[in-house]
Amino acid sequence: MADFELVTDGLRFPEGPVMMPDGTIALVEIEPGRITRVHPDGRKETIAEPGGGPNGLALGPDGMLYCCNNGGFDWHENNGMLAPGGIASNYSGGRIERIDPTTGKVEVLYKSGDHGCVLRGPNDLVFDSHGGFWFTDHGKMDHKKRVHDVVGIFYARADGSYLEEVVFPSNNPNGCGLSPDGKWLYAAETYTCRLMKFAVTAPGKVDATAGVGGPGIPVYRPAGWKFFDSLAVEASGNVCVATIGEPGISVVSPDGDLVEFVATNDIFTTNICFGGDDMQDAYLTLSGTGRLVKTRWNRPGLKLKC
Repeated sequence: MADFELVTDGLRFPEGPVMMPDGTIALVEIEPGRITRVHPDGRKETIAEPGGGPNGLALGPDGMLYCCNNGGFDWHENNGMLAPGGIASNYSGGRIERIDPTTGKVEVLYKSGDHGCVLRGPNDLVFDSHGGFWFTDHGKMDHKKRVHDVVGIFYARADGSYLEEVVFPSNNPNGCGLSPDGKWLYAAETYTCRLMKFAVTAPGKVDATAGVGGPGIPVYRPAGWKFFDSLAVEASGNVCVATIGEPGISVVSPDGDLVEFVATNDIFTTNICFGGDDMQDAYLTLSGTGRLVKTRWNRPGLKLKC
């Protein structure tokens, strides 16, 4: 196991860490519906409280935070471990939000029904070099009713003018990211535990014939009791996938080889982001125990488009 430094704890299922220009980390706390700023000394302050289930977070080209809001989960806590369950009884609808990190103003940029699209549980997003962003919809499930959403992967413009479901269906996609040259979109499927890639042909477009029977090309799938969550990309092009169950970070080459597995001690290891002058400071959300930790990574991470 790598040496991890505790940045802060007491968070309520943190995800979506974003390195901010001032050296702080913005992240979501899904259970209380809160966006939080974490300072290097561990101090926490609330940026905004959009409610629902803020999930993925990214810094946009306008300096605003863009948030995938899944609308809310049910929650269970046992022996100090917080875990999401099914769809919340007060589910407020899937949506994309734009949040001012200075004032905390929350604007709903896209909601279900806009541009003819159904949004059930938006999960993660990544901006491209054209100022638009890709995002996944993880969907919702209700075990009591034996219901599990069939969902997809979307592309949107940051000004609220365009939204399209580009990939459908997709098997409950979670984390997403782009290769350094922007030619490949990666998406991690949680329950199948597959890392998929899609050939990007233009802003918001993928090659529909790239894979066998559709656009998706399987890259990697591990053995064991593992499920994939969010991801980040290294400058080398390796994909670092947060892995829950048997927890850690699975580092996968573009060709589908496991470069390394960095183990952690929280079954809900959900996200990783990079920062620092050399982009080798890695920040991980250990969500079940409510911690943000930091470690030195073996290779530099990719600087995100924003």
